Amino acid sequence: MFAKKYQLRICLLFIVSMLVLITISTQNDVQGSTLEKQQIEEKVTLVANNSWPNIHQNVVTDFNANVSSPFMEESAFIHPFAIVIGNCYIGEKVFVAPTAVCRGDEGTPIHIGPFSNLQDGVVLHGLETTFNGKNIDERRFSITGERLLGNDSRFDNGYSVFVGQNSSLAHGVLIHGPAYVGNNTFVGMESMVFDAKLGNNVAVGVASTITGAVEVADNKFVPPGSVITTQEQADALPERIGTDYENINSAVIHVNEKFAEGYGKLGISERESLMEEEMLETSRSSP
Repeated sequence: MFAKKYQLRICLLFIVSMLVLITISTQNDVQGSTLEKQQIEEKVTLVANNSWPNIHQNVVTDFNANVSSPFMEESAFIHPFAIVIGNCYIGEKVFVAPTAVCRGDEGTPIHIGPFSNLQDGVVLHGLETTFNGKNIDERRFSITGERLLGNDSRFDNGYSVFVGQNSSLAHGVLIHGPAYVGNNTFVGMESMVFDAKLGNNVAVGVASTITGAVEVADNKFVPPGSVITTQEQADALPERIGTDYENINSAVIHVNEKFAEGYGKLGISERESLMEEEMLETSRSSP
């Protein structure tokens, strides 16, 4: 009888102990989950405020006395492994892919119009537009694509690099200001546009170079591998209609607009930024 009562007490004690442990564990889990949620919310707030190493303001120099932070429309998607610095405007539903760079710290400002895209490895940068407070001639374009002298009243509202709406900069493209890319224009992989203007509805084939203060008129086609350095060469370019590139931009725009929408909903910016912050914290704590 005594042995049975003893065994019963042991069983009851075991059950009570397990219930206590479960209660404590549940409380800790709730507290831990709450703390983790708070930490995530704080980090997501940092992301929303662009307080991450890949998106930040420029520094003051003798050629740029103004400190600017990038401005990105809410519907734009900036991959956390892209870089956006200084006086860069990123328009509605613009897709900025991994390793793309918009660096508005020398030639300023840089403008990317709505529904355009910067694919992997694209670089946007510009030569200095001012020096010691003085404007430099022909280093900015007006919104309509006119080159501006330093004493032009429109210079202060001009652009070192202007990319219009519904335009595509494919993988590895370099657009270096002074440069102007019009609306509905496609620039093919590994091409360079420097000190030049591309009009509307232009298609540039892969691995092309366009420079030398040339202007490519609307609806023209730059064949792959072209090197356009004189206005005579630019004027002799064929029409885009009827080439293999005739409809390429509309298809590319559709794909990248869906990327901007989809990746935005996926929350990849927040997830990757949290990973980035964790790596930074680890590196700071390392001996």
